[in-house]
Amino acid sequence: MILLTKMIFIWILLLFACHEVKNVEVDPSKTIIWGPGLKPDKVTMRARYIFLQFVDTEGKNLTESPGEDMINVSIQGQSSTGHACHIWTQILDCKDGNFIIRYKLHNTCFNLKLKIGLKQRNLPILSLEAKEPAYEEECYCPNPDIDNWLENFECTKNYTQIHNDLADFIDVDFDKIRKDIVKAYDRPGSISLCHYVVKSNKIFRECHGQHVGFKIFMDSILLSITRKVILPDIEFFVNLGDWPLVAKNGKNYPIFSWCGSYDTKDIVMPTYDITESSLEAMGRVMLDILSVQGNTDTPWEKKIDKLFWRGRDSCRERLDLIDISRKYPDLFNVSITNFFFFKGEMDKYGPGQSHVSFFNFFKYKYQLNIDGTVAAYRFPYLLAGDALVLKQESKYYEFFYNDLVSGKHYIPVKSDLSNLVEQIVWAKNHDEEALQVIKSARQFVRDNLLPHNILCYHVALFYEWSKRLKSEVKILDNMEEVLQPKHSCKCYDNNRNLKEEL
Repeated sequence: MILLTKMIFIWILLLFACHEVKNVEVDPSKTIIWGPGLKPDKVTMRARYIFLQFVDTEGKNLTESPGEDMINVSIQGQSSTGHACHIWTQILDCKDGNFIIRYKLHNTCFNLKLKIGLKQRNLPILSLEAKEPAYEEECYCPNPDIDNWLENFECTKNYTQIHNDLADFIDVDFDKIRKDIVKAYDRPGSISLCHYVVKSNKIFRECHGQHVGFKIFMDSILLSITRKVILPDIEFFVNLGDWPLVAKNGKNYPIFSWCGSYDTKDIVMPTYDITESSLEAMGRVMLDILSVQGNTDTPWEKKIDKLFWRGRDSCRERLDLIDISRKYPDLFNVSITNFFFFKGEMDKYGPGQSHVSFFNFFKYKYQLNIDGTVAAYRFPYLLAGDALVLKQESKYYEFFYNDLVSGKHYIPVKSDLSNLVEQIVWAKNHDEEALQVIKSARQFVRDNLLPHNILCYHVALFYEWSKRLKSEVKILDNMEEVLQPKHSCKCYDNNRNLKEEL
């Protein structure tokens, strides 16, 4: 009876808290607004987006959702034929006082007008009109000024990882090392490599290896970038595999890779996974950094007080995780979803469990980022959610890892997972500290890992790389051109006059 009375009391308190949050007095004039979607005629992306941070009448940022039906959004424009533009709009409630407005243009829009207001009181928050045409993603209308493009996208001016990766490369002469690179990594069964040239903003490549299907990801980012900005002529090699290739003490070959390690010196790019999700948001991918923030619907106090994990059997530590979880079932909900590397141990660690939607991961308070074959590429999405991320210490890293602060953006766990239980217990007893880590992680994502940040990193990397090339960039005989998709689109100058065909 006492327990039932206590539960009813807690339930009433939660209802009252939710009621207070949803009826909080929002001051629309103090709303903090930012994002590349505010410059639709300067920033071309498949999905443009705007962040809104609501502020109350006392000037305090809201930290909980004021209600899903808070915002009224109107985005309108005219096509070149005078008809209404086809625009898809989406509102994402991050449940932390922030909203994300995303919109996708299906054709070039003139006089694009964007209005945002409070729905219930019909009060305006934002009203803007683009001065120039806003292009859809497929338009080939590149900005001829790369510095202007970087400024429009508000790209970071200093990238520590790029500086570190390129520090040893000065006056790179591909005429002297081109054949040596191909020869050094000519292992078709285990290594796949693509040699790229961007010349006069056209893309050419020649691939080496048995499994070169992942070239589509490199093709996609290069095609997207060259539609937006004219890149300098460059030449580079891309590793299509997971493992970084260039040994720390080996020859200084410039190989671009999606993953780095402390044992190697590859030039690190954003992974194919986060790159694709950034390019295809509101398109053919469901999971992206913004959708994660808008689909975490379980409040912290209602989340299950356990660590959640699902994944393949890609390393021994993942099997060790299953062993640990069986000793402490009250702390874990973890399972292997697919056996490939350790099929012989399936009876002990299986059977494989069915797939769980990534959004449902965040019904749990604690998430684990543990290596697969290399760094686990889900890490950015975990940081974007509203759960506490515990990260295994590892020699592998992605392009942004060195900007993270252990204890501020995630809780560290030893590589052998020997202190994993201890860290979960600490988190269970330190709710306020855990929530601050979650807040810091989300802010890091919003500052560094949004789709426009991924485009910025690639362009900044290629731009810096171009300054270090000594040999003439030339198209070799065996290279094939990677063609832009056929798309009918006209380019206009600042006065909306039709520009000469590029």
